Amino acid sequence: MENHQPAIIKTLIIEDQRELREGLQTLINFTEGFKCMGAFRTAEEGVARAKNDPPDVVLTDIGLPGMDGIEGIRALKEMYPNLVILVLTIHDDNERIFDALCAGACGYLLKRTPPTKLLENIKEAVTGGAPMSPEVASRVIKLFREVRPPERVDYDLTPHETRILKLLVNGYNFTTAARKLGVSYNTVKFHMTNIYGKLQVHSKTDAVAKALQNRLLD
Repeated sequence: MENHQPAIIKTLIIEDQRELREGLQTLINFTEGFKCMGAFRTAEEGVARAKNDPPDVVLTDIGLPGMDGIEGIRALKEMYPNLVILVLTIHDDNERIFDALCAGACGYLLKRTPPTKLLENIKEAVTGGAPMSPEVASRVIKLFREVRPPERVDYDLTPHETRILKLLVNGYNFTTAARKLGVSYNTVKFHMTNIYGKLQVHSKTDAVAKALQNRLLD
């Protein structure tokens, strides 16, 4: 279902490179129908700004000082589950794409996106779309095309292994999953070794993909 586009799209920017941050802020503020609520260097600052006055859309990088963009997305979505969040980054690897989308991003754009296209993508996201740079969309499609329709398979995961895997599907990494569960990083790593063995995979991304493909967490 499409959302109604607001008369003025309030946009919040999180980007640690000053030149790009200021360029995005200028682009937003000098485009009719847009308003920049603030442009911040860190996810912590952006989350704090959004706390009492939610924007219509957040444009965030992933590689940030302090809290990374994935954790920032998760923190924003915990406050505002329906908040529209777009990633704007140089990173186009499968793991970061997976993590960002699982954490709650509705779109994933690369920094070489032209300004006019970026504005179109923001409008598309606010009205219910899921814009992605072509290279990113191709990766996502390829990942899912490689999946055969799932047959229900029992991989004999323990309840604790299932809890850890569910956190990873929701965008957590080993460190933040350990913090969430109140256990050590090494404990999570130990359980993940067992999960990898049971699922016959070799990486976190593959484990997340297999969990989604085989509906292990339904």
